[in-house]
Amino acid sequence: MKGGLGNILKQAQAMQENLKRAQEELAALEVTGSAGGSMVRVTMTGRHDVKRVEIDATLLKDDKEVLEDLVAAAMNDAVRKVEQAAQEKMSSITGGMSLPGMPFPF
Repeated sequence: MKGGLGNILKQAQAMQENLKRAQEELAALEVTGSAGGSMVRVTMTGRHDVKRVEIDATLLKDDKEVLEDLVAAAMNDAVRKVEQAAQEKMSSITGGMSLPGMPFPF
């Protein structure tokens, strides 16, 4: 019985190390969300920090509200990509197992 418990503890520790490594990898991840046929692009890290916003110069002549909507859509696209990458990364570590109470990715 002691050997079984020891193995479970070793597996839990290995999973914890894998989760920590995955969180570090996700933090370094960069994704780009886009809108308006890539006329607006937002580059975001895995921690949801916006690193860059690129706006096609032709949009600067358009209505302000159009530009605001495209920036918001590009941001939302980037957020969805970060969340999808985090879900895929954590799923590969946990074998698709849901762990209640464990906030992913951080």
